[in-house]
Amino acid sequence: MAVRLCSLASGSSGNCIYVGTEDAGVLVDCGMSGKYILNSLKDVGVCTSTIKAVLVTHEHSDHTKSLGIISRKLNIPIYANNKTWDSMEAGLGKISTENIKTFSTGTPFEIESLAINTFHIPHDASEPVGYCFYNGGAKVSIATDLGHMSQEVKENIMGSNLVLLESNHDVEMLKMGSYPYYLKRRILGEHGHLSNEAAGAAICELVNSGVKEILLGHLSRENNFPELAYETIKNILAINEKQIGHHVNIQLAPRNSISKLYEIL
Repeated sequence: MAVRLCSLASGSSGNCIYVGTEDAGVLVDCGMSGKYILNSLKDVGVCTSTIKAVLVTHEHSDHTKSLGIISRKLNIPIYANNKTWDSMEAGLGKISTENIKTFSTGTPFEIESLAINTFHIPHDASEPVGYCFYNGGAKVSIATDLGHMSQEVKENIMGSNLVLLESNHDVEMLKMGSYPYYLKRRILGEHGHLSNEAAGAAICELVNSGVKEILLGHLSRENNFPELAYETIKNILAINEKQIGHHVNIQLAPRNSISKLYEIL
């Protein structure tokens, strides 16, 4: 059975990712409006009755805006670790007790036909996580909102068939841009966001581990643009004697619209 992944939105204004099999799926984060998410699922041919849960990476509002709304609308549980729950619960509205699900980061669990593992990511939140999803021989991974490619992140996502990886900013654009100094420092820090250059270096290592498909996500509207992210990574791969289309396929997740729907067998 194939594992499917589609980014419904990916950027600083909101994030939501669909991952599923033919009969069951989950959402990772709900940072767009509930109406947008439900309409986007319809657009990619996903019936809301197959959505079994929402999984949360961390508590920032561009990942949690409509968590409560979607949980109540679809009557589905929200999964997060304890520290994330403590940080976000007050802003979710009423969540029924049976729809509050906690996990320990690094401990595998299952939702219907999806096997799931979580791993720590270096970001300035309570206990942010990335996700790996498995079904049969397929593995897809999500690693965004990370200040650097830590060894733990690398070890978890290596060997994936598909990785949704952050390529947030161009360093020079950020340095020369209009953001206040404290925000530039935050983004550039070890617990901020991954630059195009850092994403390119990480992709070189991921290709060596067998990764064939990369979806670049969480591009900054102010400090990046899709062509620059793509060309930067293409050039880094070329320096390392790797070629897009031959060693790896790379696409970009739009900030405010749906990506390609991937089906990994």
